[in-house]
Amino acid sequence: MNSPLPAMIPDKLPDTRNLGVLLRSIVSVNLLAFLFAISASDSFASGVQRFVENAALLEPSLLLVLAVLASLRNVLANLSYSQGVAASVVLAVFTSLLVRKGVADLYPANVFAYIRAGGSALCLSFGLFGYFRLRGRALSPLLAEARLQALQARIRPHFLFNSLNAVLSLIRSQPRKAEQALEDLADLFRVFMAENRDLVPLAREVSLAGQYLGIEGLRLGERLQMEWHTERMPADAMVPPLILQPLLENAVLHGIEPSITPGIISINIFCTRDELHIDIRNPYFREGGDHHAGNKMAMGNIRERLRLHFDAEANLKTMVGTDYYQVHLTLPYRPAKDARHDHNTPTLPRR
Repeated sequence: MNSPLPAMIPDKLPDTRNLGVLLRSIVSVNLLAFLFAISASDSFASGVQRFVENAALLEPSLLLVLAVLASLRNVLANLSYSQGVAASVVLAVFTSLLVRKGVADLYPANVFAYIRAGGSALCLSFGLFGYFRLRGRALSPLLAEARLQALQARIRPHFLFNSLNAVLSLIRSQPRKAEQALEDLADLFRVFMAENRDLVPLAREVSLAGQYLGIEGLRLGERLQMEWHTERMPADAMVPPLILQPLLENAVLHGIEPSITPGIISINIFCTRDELHIDIRNPYFREGGDHHAGNKMAMGNIRERLRLHFDAEANLKTMVGTDYYQVHLTLPYRPAKDARHDHNTPTLPRR
């Protein structure tokens, strides 16, 4: 029996301003053109020569088509998928014909040359959209979310048990603090159980991270020390949901819990040159076999979601020092449409 999951996946036009999409388009078209030139020639050398000659017409058309689609990305994104594909293909064919006409003085053309140019643009456009559609389904948020939920299911019972025990210890002595902790816990699990497919404002992620760390602070006490550096943080930046909490959970689990002395988790979030940077550093203890396994699972999941949302424009790097473990995320800065000029930093927990 086939899985019903693919039918649930909404198709979306590729982001024609994304570096990964542009590189894949350029490489794919040139590779196909090269293979065609080789197959239509008597020898490899003559095929290479033919590809070079064709490139004089191919490259200007390809680059101009990509530039037109990138400039009209927002307009095309407001159309349905089928309408967006149809409009993009028409634009690609029309642009290719204009380029062919523009170089007619250098490369004389008859009616068959225009048919060949338009037909090539038509076939390549449909081929690329088919490729990106299949790739989008393979990396669908629904599939990534299923893997994320599997990871959360492993973590959640342990975290829930410890959190409830911490709250129980406060009910009589500090009822207001216990009530706040239960409210934070409810907010966390509400986010855990949501679909979590779309990008969310960074301010929400930071607030959620503060709630999580506040709950962990109930049981760890002064052992958990936080340093927030968010003076240059753009609160309106759109990021994948639950991007901070798993990293902080790893920092607490591997950097704070193994020691009986206080440890500092440092979080630095800033924006520079249209790039958002998130840097998390925690104490590191070399002994312990589960340290690397736990980190690799969370890091692999986050890398997958970064690739899903931002392709080649985002990356995650880790560094192990003598006494610290550091994670650095780099994402493109994408402000929320309705909060483009709001850079206020949300209230963060004080420790």
